[in-house]
Amino acid sequence: MADSKIKVTLVKSTAGCDADHRATVRGLGLRKIRQTVELVDTPSVRGMIEKVCYLVRLED
Repeated sequence: MADSKIKVTLVKSTAGCDADHRATVRGLGLRKIRQTVELVDTPSVRGMIEKVCYLVRLED
């Protein structure tokens, strides 16, 4: 369970969002719409995803 991964996809543009939310999306490693990254499932990553949940799609 320690190495569980989740896939996060950017589905909406960050244009018009708060600068803090744009920085969170970049911190997740997302740059372009429809880009998917695979991240380790940690509480800090889950918190970042929760913060920008309206911009990303989560796949377990």
